[in-house]
Amino acid sequence: MTRERLSLYDTTLRDGQQTQGVQFSTQDKVRIATALDGLGIDYIEGGWPGANPTDSAFFEAAPRTRATMTAFGMTKRAGRSADNDEVLAAVMNANTQAVCLVGKSHDYHVETALGITLPENTENIRASITHIVAKGREALFDAEHFFDGYKANPSYALEAVKAAHEAGARWVVLCDTNGGTLPHEIAEIVRAVIAAGIPGDRLGIHCHNDTENAVAGSLAAVDAGVRQIQGTLNGLGERCGNANLTSLIPTLLLKEPYRSQFDTGIPEEKLKGLLKISRLLDEILNRVPMRQAPYVGASAFAHKAGLHASAILKDPSTYEHVDPSVVGNTRIIPMSNQAGQSNLRQRLADAGIEVPKDDPRLSRILERVKEREDEGYAYDSAQASFELLAREELGLLPDYFEVERYRVISERRRNAKGQVVVESEAVVTVQLRDGSKRTGYFKNEHPQDLHDDGPVNALWQALKTDLGPYQELIEDVRLTDFKVRITNGGTEAVTRVIIDFQDSQASRWSTVGVSPNIVDASFQALSDAMRWKLARDCEV
Repeated sequence: MTRERLSLYDTTLRDGQQTQGVQFSTQDKVRIATALDGLGIDYIEGGWPGANPTDSAFFEAAPRTRATMTAFGMTKRAGRSADNDEVLAAVMNANTQAVCLVGKSHDYHVETALGITLPENTENIRASITHIVAKGREALFDAEHFFDGYKANPSYALEAVKAAHEAGARWVVLCDTNGGTLPHEIAEIVRAVIAAGIPGDRLGIHCHNDTENAVAGSLAAVDAGVRQIQGTLNGLGERCGNANLTSLIPTLLLKEPYRSQFDTGIPEEKLKGLLKISRLLDEILNRVPMRQAPYVGASAFAHKAGLHASAILKDPSTYEHVDPSVVGNTRIIPMSNQAGQSNLRQRLADAGIEVPKDDPRLSRILERVKEREDEGYAYDSAQASFELLAREELGLLPDYFEVERYRVISERRRNAKGQVVVESEAVVTVQLRDGSKRTGYFKNEHPQDLHDDGPVNALWQALKTDLGPYQELIEDVRLTDFKVRITNGGTEAVTRVIIDFQDSQASRWSTVGVSPNIVDASFQALSDAMRWKLARDCEV
């Protein structure tokens, strides 16, 4: 059976940039565009040229892509011709293959926000799309607030999108701008648009996630006949975000009936790089990846309950809807005080440690986990610390180094320029396996309004400074997240610190420390991170 072509349009660089707290540099945009092109996306919307210097600079520096590079703007303003509207001219001057213009399709917005008549707005849409097509560009029309507009005044909403279609728009994109339209409503309205004369292979869908239905709404639109989906990586976007392409793409490639019915232009083997692209965006934004994200989240294939882990050992499909490796992810069997021997043996096997089913050491490991979790430790989200505990109980953990002492000092003061300075200084002394001692020292000093590394970073840098023969192995390790929780309050408060790490091989691991002292809890987690890395990579 011949599969229909389903076009994928990414607006991370434009609509995604409207996320609160997000501001891409030109180089950031180039990196993201290159990654999207490598994945196989059909259209990359680079931004709104003329709206800000970064977007204009991106179109000058944009990489040559297989994907259709698209500039975004708005329809011409009333009282001007398309040839004489400088805002539209700036968009056209980006010289992209395609141009996407947003225009009003909700009568209330036309008359209230724009302050013009409905016929004037219709003519603005028609003239703008005609202008783009006459210049030899591919035209797309984003019908803003279309679904709300259709519910308020269906005849005018249809008039607006028909004007774009009749003027030659390759794609007429129906936008759920407020994100409040539910999937069944989207499907009904899409079918009405097709019945009114715009073919499904000329229609696109653009959903926002204000009811957590952007992905479902996009799929409902496809089911009803649209053949282009717009979205963003990791669901980035204004307010609650846009339809998440990181969820949509694997669903379209792996799930029926979409897998059999549609060709997205993305080969299935490209899915293995999906997690890496998702992490690239988080790294650029300096954001912590969402652990519960479908397909690419660190917890997407985590099995905590003993019953689940037991079934996974027999057949992973019992509790996994797809093989995690298909999307570049991995299975995790966390350890906690709910765990049974099935979890334990699977987690050890994942670490390359085979232990017989009736080995009495398994019970001792479980008992230690339960005891330490009573003290405040949490191993379900600190797999590396659990593995160290198990290796120690099994006699499989070499004594790479022992921390003899550490000292950390933090000071807040004003420097000679009158700036508030936060200074952290740390010293760590360790004894290596051969009996030699090494001392690491680190000091940072920054104006408070520019940067503050703090005492934990100072300890981390000091610990990394000199581990003798192991130094080369730990050079590429970096912290990616730091989480603190007080497990009980009052004068006997205990602090739990969980730290996430990553290395140049894209390996990710987490460790935990517990202490009444937050610095000491942090140092436990830092030390565990080093030991886990050495246990994995060191040959002796």
